[in-house]
Amino acid sequence: MPSNLNPLGALPSRFRRPRVLIVGCGDVGLRVASHLPSRVKLMALTSSPERAPALRAQHITPLQGNLDDPATLRRLAGLATRVVHLAPPPSHNPDWRSDPRTLALLRALRLRSAPQSLVYGSTSGVYGDCAGDWVPETRRVNPNTPRSQRRVHAEHQLRLYGRVSGTPVHILRIPGIYAPDREGGTPRGRLLKGTPVLRQEDDVYTNHIHADDLARACLAALWRGKPQRITHVSDDTQLLMGDYFDLAADLYQLPRPPRLPRSTAQEQLPLMLLSFMGESRRLDNLRLKTELKLVLRYPTVESGLRA
Repeated sequence: MPSNLNPLGALPSRFRRPRVLIVGCGDVGLRVASHLPSRVKLMALTSSPERAPALRAQHITPLQGNLDDPATLRRLAGLATRVVHLAPPPSHNPDWRSDPRTLALLRALRLRSAPQSLVYGSTSGVYGDCAGDWVPETRRVNPNTPRSQRRVHAEHQLRLYGRVSGTPVHILRIPGIYAPDREGGTPRGRLLKGTPVLRQEDDVYTNHIHADDLARACLAALWRGKPQRITHVSDDTQLLMGDYFDLAADLYQLPRPPRLPRSTAQEQLPLMLLSFMGESRRLDNLRLKTELKLVLRYPTVESGLRA
Protein backbone atom coordinates (compact mmCIF):
# COMPACT_ATOMS: atom_id res chain seq x y z
CA MET A 1 0.00 0.00 0.00
CA PRO A 2 1.21 3.55 -0.62
CA SER A 3 2.60 5.25 2.46
CA ASN A 4 1.25 8.47 3.93
CA LEU A 5 4.58 10.15 3.25
CA ASN A 6 4.54 9.12 -0.39
CA PRO A 7 0.95 8.61 -1.56
CA LEU A 8 2.21 7.35 -4.90
CA GLY A 9 4.05 4.46 -3.26
CA ALA A 10 7.59 3.39 -4.19
CA LEU A 11 8.72 5.32 -7.25
CA PRO A 12 10.19 3.53 -10.29
CA SER A 13 13.97 3.76 -10.58
CA ARG A 14 13.71 6.27 -13.45
CA PHE A 15 12.05 8.73 -11.06
CA ARG A 16 14.68 8.22 -8.36
CA ARG A 17 17.38 9.57 -10.67
CA PRO A 18 18.19 13.29 -10.49
CA ARG A 19 15.96 14.94 -13.06
CA VAL A 20 16.98 18.30 -14.48
CA LEU A 21 14.57 20.39 -16.53
CA ILE A 22 16.03 23.11 -18.76
CA VAL A 23 13.59 25.84 -19.71
CA GLY A 24 14.99 27.87 -22.57
CA CYS A 25 17.41 25.26 -23.91
CA GLY A 26 19.34 27.34 -26.40
CA ASP A 27 23.12 27.59 -26.66
CA VAL A 28 23.77 27.95 -22.92
CA GLY A 29 21.16 25.35 -22.03
CA LEU A 30 22.84 22.81 -24.31
CA ARG A 31 26.18 23.61 -22.68
CA VAL A 32 24.62 23.02 -19.26
CA ALA A 33 23.35 19.64 -20.48
CA SER A 34 26.75 18.67 -21.86
CA HIS A 35 28.37 19.08 -18.43
CA LEU A 36 25.94 16.74 -16.64
CA PRO A 37 26.76 13.04 -16.09
CA SER A 38 24.74 10.32 -17.79
CA ARG A 39 23.05 9.30 -14.53
CA VAL A 40 21.11 12.58 -14.61
CA LYS A 41 17.81 12.49 -16.47
CA LEU A 42 17.79 15.53 -18.77
CA MET A 43 14.62 17.20 -20.02
CA ALA A 44 14.06 20.39 -22.00
CA LEU A 45 10.90 22.36 -22.63
CA THR A 46 10.49 23.24 -26.29
CA SER A 47 7.71 24.84 -28.29
CA SER A 48 9.24 23.69 -31.59
CA PRO A 49 8.58 20.05 -32.56
CA GLU A 50 11.34 20.29 -35.16
CA ARG A 51 13.91 20.67 -32.35
CA ALA A 52 13.03 17.28 -30.82
CA PRO A 53 15.47 15.17 -32.89
CA ALA A 54 18.38 17.51 -32.11
CA LEU A 55 17.58 17.42 -28.38
CA ARG A 56 17.33 13.64 -28.38
CA ALA A 57 20.69 13.47 -30.12
CA GLN A 58 22.11 15.29 -27.05
CA HIS A 59 20.42 12.73 -24.74
CA ILE A 60 17.80 15.30 -23.72
CA THR A 61 14.13 14.34 -23.53
CA PRO A 62 12.08 17.03 -25.31
CA LEU A 63 8.88 18.13 -23.59
CA GLN A 64 6.41 19.87 -25.86
CA GLY A 65 5.11 23.07 -24.27
CA ASN A 66 4.94 26.81 -24.72
CA LEU A 67 5.58 29.38 -22.01
CA ASP A 68 3.12 31.67 -23.81
CA ASP A 69 0.38 29.00 -23.47
CA PRO A 70 0.11 28.11 -19.76
CA ALA A 71 -2.25 25.18 -20.42
CA THR A 72 0.63 23.32 -22.12
CA LEU A 73 2.83 23.51 -19.01
CA ARG A 74 0.77 21.41 -16.58
CA ARG A 75 2.79 18.30 -17.35
CA LEU A 76 5.87 19.97 -15.83
CA ALA A 77 4.41 19.77 -12.31
CA GLY A 78 6.48 17.48 -10.09
CA LEU A 79 8.49 16.22 -13.05
CA ALA A 80 11.96 17.57 -12.27
CA THR A 81 14.04 17.61 -9.11
CA ARG A 82 15.99 20.66 -10.33
CA VAL A 83 15.12 23.41 -12.81
CA VAL A 84 17.32 25.73 -14.88
CA HIS A 85 15.24 28.64 -16.20
CA LEU A 86 16.98 30.46 -19.05
CA ALA A 87 13.97 31.61 -21.09
CA PRO A 88 13.79 35.39 -21.67
CA PRO A 89 10.62 37.40 -21.09
CA PRO A 90 8.56 38.15 -24.19
CA SER A 91 9.61 41.31 -25.97
CA HIS A 92 6.01 42.23 -26.81
CA ASN A 93 3.48 42.14 -23.98
CA PRO A 94 0.55 44.43 -23.09
CA ASP A 95 2.08 44.90 -19.64
CA TRP A 96 5.62 45.72 -20.77
CA ARG A 97 6.96 45.64 -17.19
CA SER A 98 6.04 42.01 -16.42
CA ASP A 99 7.22 38.55 -17.45
CA PRO A 100 4.17 36.31 -17.99
CA ARG A 101 6.38 33.40 -19.04
CA THR A 102 8.01 33.10 -15.64
CA LEU A 103 4.60 33.42 -13.96
CA ALA A 104 3.21 30.61 -16.14
CA LEU A 105 6.16 28.35 -15.32
CA LEU A 106 5.88 28.95 -11.57
CA ARG A 107 2.13 28.31 -11.59
CA ALA A 108 2.79 24.96 -13.26
CA LEU A 109 5.50 24.04 -10.76
CA ARG A 110 3.15 24.85 -7.85
CA LEU A 111 0.68 22.13 -8.92
CA ARG A 112 2.73 19.34 -7.34
CA SER A 113 5.87 18.85 -5.26
CA ALA A 114 8.37 21.67 -5.59
CA PRO A 115 11.83 21.09 -7.13
CA GLN A 116 14.86 20.82 -4.86
CA SER A 117 16.46 23.86 -6.48
CA LEU A 118 15.84 26.40 -9.23
CA VAL A 119 18.36 28.59 -11.03
CA TYR A 120 17.32 31.62 -13.08
CA GLY A 121 19.45 33.39 -15.66
CA SER A 122 18.74 37.11 -15.30
CA THR A 123 20.73 40.10 -16.59
CA SER A 124 23.13 42.62 -15.13
CA GLY A 125 21.01 45.25 -16.90
CA VAL A 126 18.70 45.34 -13.87
CA TYR A 127 21.12 47.82 -12.25
CA GLY A 128 20.78 50.43 -14.97
CA ASP A 129 23.58 52.98 -15.31
CA CYS A 130 26.00 52.93 -12.37
CA ALA A 131 28.44 55.54 -13.76
CA GLY A 132 31.26 52.98 -13.87
CA ASP A 133 31.02 52.07 -10.16
CA TRP A 134 31.83 48.64 -8.79
CA VAL A 135 28.52 46.86 -8.26
CA PRO A 136 28.05 44.21 -5.54
CA GLU A 137 25.15 41.74 -5.56
CA THR A 138 23.56 43.68 -2.71
CA ARG A 139 23.12 46.87 -4.75
CA ARG A 140 19.51 47.91 -5.31
CA VAL A 141 18.20 47.43 -8.81
CA ASN A 142 17.43 50.45 -10.95
CA PRO A 143 16.12 49.21 -14.30
CA ASN A 144 15.68 51.93 -16.89
CA THR A 145 14.59 49.91 -19.94
CA PRO A 146 11.48 47.76 -20.47
CA ARG A 147 13.78 44.78 -21.06
CA SER A 148 15.43 45.07 -17.65
CA GLN A 149 12.15 45.91 -15.89
CA ARG A 150 10.70 42.62 -17.10
CA ARG A 151 13.71 40.82 -15.65
CA VAL A 152 13.23 42.51 -12.28
CA HIS A 153 9.60 41.38 -12.29
CA ALA A 154 10.71 37.80 -13.02
CA GLU A 155 13.28 37.92 -10.22
CA HIS A 156 10.67 39.10 -7.70
CA GLN A 157 8.26 36.33 -8.68
CA LEU A 158 10.97 33.68 -8.41
CA ARG A 159 12.16 34.81 -5.01
CA LEU A 160 8.57 34.88 -3.75
CA TYR A 161 8.06 31.36 -5.08
CA GLY A 162 11.22 30.25 -3.29
CA ARG A 163 10.09 31.67 0.05
CA VAL A 164 6.59 30.18 -0.20
CA SER A 165 7.51 26.76 -1.59
CA GLY A 166 10.78 26.29 0.26
CA THR A 167 12.64 25.76 -3.00
CA PRO A 168 16.16 27.25 -2.95
CA VAL A 169 16.09 29.80 -5.78
CA HIS A 170 19.41 31.17 -7.01
CA ILE A 171 19.51 34.08 -9.47
CA LEU A 172 22.47 34.61 -11.79
CA ARG A 173 22.85 38.12 -13.17
CA ILE A 174 24.55 37.74 -16.52
CA PRO A 175 26.43 40.32 -18.65
CA GLY A 176 27.44 39.89 -22.30
CA ILE A 177 28.03 36.25 -23.27
CA TYR A 178 30.88 35.37 -25.64
CA ALA A 179 32.34 32.20 -27.17
CA PRO A 180 33.93 31.50 -30.57
CA ASP A 181 31.53 28.58 -31.16
CA ARG A 182 28.40 30.57 -30.27
CA GLU A 183 26.29 32.30 -32.92
CA GLY A 184 27.08 35.99 -32.61
CA GLY A 185 29.40 35.07 -29.74
CA THR A 186 32.33 37.21 -30.84
CA PRO A 187 32.63 40.85 -31.95
CA ARG A 188 34.12 39.85 -35.30
CA GLY A 189 30.92 40.46 -37.28
CA ARG A 190 30.53 43.92 -35.83
CA LEU A 191 34.16 44.73 -36.51
CA LEU A 192 33.76 43.69 -40.14
CA LYS A 193 30.84 46.12 -40.43
CA GLY A 194 32.95 48.93 -38.99
CA THR A 195 30.34 49.84 -36.37
CA PRO A 196 31.64 52.82 -34.34
CA VAL A 197 32.26 52.89 -30.59
CA LEU A 198 32.36 55.82 -28.19
CA ARG A 199 35.41 57.96 -27.77
CA GLN A 200 37.47 57.39 -24.60
CA GLU A 201 35.97 60.24 -22.57
CA ASP A 202 32.40 59.09 -23.28
CA ASP A 203 33.02 55.34 -23.02
CA VAL A 204 31.34 52.90 -20.63
CA TYR A 205 32.53 49.84 -18.73
CA THR A 206 31.24 46.54 -20.06
CA ASN A 207 31.24 43.06 -18.53
CA HIS A 208 31.55 39.62 -20.10
CA ILE A 209 31.28 35.89 -19.40
CA HIS A 210 32.31 32.92 -21.55
CA ALA A 211 29.34 30.68 -22.40
CA ASP A 212 31.09 27.61 -20.93
CA ASP A 213 31.75 29.43 -17.67
CA LEU A 214 28.11 30.47 -17.54
CA ALA A 215 27.01 26.85 -17.99
CA ARG A 216 29.32 25.73 -15.19
CA ALA A 217 28.00 28.51 -12.97
CA CYS A 218 24.42 27.34 -13.60
CA LEU A 219 25.34 23.86 -12.39
CA ALA A 220 27.28 25.13 -9.39
CA ALA A 221 24.29 27.23 -8.37
CA LEU A 222 21.90 24.34 -9.04
CA TRP A 223 23.67 22.02 -6.59
CA ARG A 224 25.65 24.31 -4.28
CA GLY A 225 24.01 27.72 -4.50
CA LYS A 226 22.67 29.21 -1.28
CA PRO A 227 18.91 29.80 -1.27
CA GLN A 228 17.40 33.12 -2.32
CA ARG A 229 20.78 34.50 -3.33
CA ILE A 230 22.00 36.54 -6.30
CA THR A 231 25.36 35.96 -7.97
CA HIS A 232 27.14 37.97 -10.63
CA VAL A 233 28.44 35.67 -13.36
CA SER A 234 31.25 37.73 -14.84
CA ASP A 235 34.90 37.25 -15.70
CA ASP A 236 37.74 39.20 -14.15
CA THR A 237 38.31 41.87 -16.79
CA GLN A 238 37.80 45.61 -16.40
CA LEU A 239 37.32 46.89 -19.92
CA LEU A 240 35.75 49.95 -21.43
CA MET A 241 33.59 48.97 -24.39
CA GLY A 242 35.84 50.69 -26.91
CA ASP A 243 38.94 49.04 -25.44
CA TYR A 244 37.19 45.67 -25.69
CA PHE A 245 36.55 46.15 -29.41
CA ASP A 246 40.08 47.45 -29.94
CA LEU A 247 41.45 44.32 -28.24
CA ALA A 248 39.24 42.08 -30.35
CA ALA A 249 40.24 43.90 -33.54
CA ASP A 250 43.91 43.38 -32.75
CA LEU A 251 43.35 39.68 -32.06
CA TYR A 252 41.47 39.25 -35.35
CA GLN A 253 43.95 41.46 -37.20
CA LEU A 254 41.15 43.75 -38.28
CA PRO A 255 40.94 47.56 -38.28
CA ARG A 256 39.96 49.09 -34.98
CA PRO A 257 36.45 50.59 -35.00
CA PRO A 258 36.05 54.35 -35.43
CA ARG A 259 35.42 56.43 -32.31
CA LEU A 260 32.53 58.86 -32.03
CA PRO A 261 31.38 61.38 -29.41
CA ARG A 262 28.14 60.41 -27.71
CA SER A 263 26.22 63.24 -29.38
CA THR A 264 27.13 61.97 -32.84
CA ALA A 265 26.57 58.31 -31.92
CA GLN A 266 22.97 59.08 -30.96
CA GLU A 267 22.36 60.17 -34.53
CA GLN A 268 24.10 57.22 -36.22
CA LEU A 269 23.54 54.09 -34.10
CA PRO A 270 20.36 52.05 -33.48
CA LEU A 271 18.48 52.49 -30.20
CA MET A 272 19.26 48.96 -28.94
CA LEU A 273 22.99 49.53 -29.29
CA LEU A 274 22.73 52.98 -27.73
CA SER A 275 20.96 51.48 -24.71
CA PHE A 276 24.05 49.36 -23.98
CA MET A 277 26.26 52.38 -24.47
CA GLY A 278 24.19 54.30 -21.91
CA GLU A 279 25.02 52.00 -18.98
CA SER A 280 28.40 51.69 -17.29
CA ARG A 281 29.21 49.36 -14.39
CA ARG A 282 31.83 46.92 -13.16
CA LEU A 283 30.42 43.74 -11.67
CA ASP A 284 31.91 42.46 -8.43
CA ASN A 285 31.87 38.66 -8.77
CA LEU A 286 33.10 37.77 -5.25
CA ARG A 287 30.30 35.26 -4.64
CA LEU A 288 31.14 33.43 -7.84
CA LYS A 289 34.61 32.72 -6.51
CA THR A 290 33.72 32.09 -2.88
CA GLU A 291 30.20 30.82 -2.27
CA LEU A 292 30.01 28.77 -5.49
CA LYS A 293 33.71 27.79 -5.24
CA LEU A 294 33.98 28.38 -8.98
CA VAL A 295 37.32 29.03 -10.66
CA LEU A 296 36.70 30.63 -14.04
CA ARG A 297 38.10 28.71 -16.99
CA TYR A 298 38.53 31.93 -18.97
CA PRO A 299 39.91 34.62 -16.61
CA THR A 300 40.06 37.21 -19.40
CA VAL A 301 38.13 38.03 -22.53
CA GLU A 302 41.36 37.82 -24.52
CA SER A 303 42.01 34.17 -23.62
CA GLY A 304 38.37 33.32 -24.30
CA LEU A 305 38.42 34.84 -27.78
CA ARG A 306 41.60 32.98 -28.58
CA ALA A 307 40.24 29.60 -27.37
